[in-house]
Amino acid sequence: MARRNDHTREQLIALTLDTVKDFLEQNSYHELSLRKIANMIGYVPSTLVNVFGNYNLLLLHVVAQTLDELSEEAKNVVGGSVDHKTALYQLAYCYHDFAQKHPHRWQLIFEHNMNGEALPEWQSQRIDSMTGMLEHLLRVLAPERSEDEVLKASRVLWSGVHGITLLSVDDKFFAADPIDGKELIDNLLTNYLVNW
Repeated sequence: MARRNDHTREQLIALTLDTVKDFLEQNSYHELSLRKIANMIGYVPSTLVNVFGNYNLLLLHVVAQTLDELSEEAKNVVGGSVDHKTALYQLAYCYHDFAQKHPHRWQLIFEHNMNGEALPEWQSQRIDSMTGMLEHLLRVLAPERSEDEVLKASRVLWSGVHGITLLSVDDKFFAADPIDGKELIDNLLTNYLVNW
């Protein structure tokens, strides 16, 4: 076992989060526990509790880093788009592609539960940043729409894209022929925007 002074607090945080993210590249978070993570990095569980507060908060830090990565990719595709409508499509495709690349980490984002604890502000800000990107694009595309209409439209589109992505990642379309999730996303956005 590593001794308490083998790593600084910052190094221990980085080591722990990197180890969990590496594990999640091949395995579900359901296979993790505080004890298992501690064993993987050569520490005792109580050290991780001292650093993160509890197992739930440790996982929330993994979720935060995953959202940061998704946000960075989303900003890059939106910033590289030729116009706002294209950016909206690219943002949705980015979401889908990220989930396909990192299914277990993406699953953790949406299945993680605070078990009655309040969501920390640092995590709320990450979520607001992601939904804010979509809201901004919709505002630019339809400046005549009210804030309430933009908010509702953003949630409808996000819910639709999320549902398609979820079914795509889990391969649950139950069709004889393979279905491309991005084609369904394209269909959803095109038809929604025409009527919106």
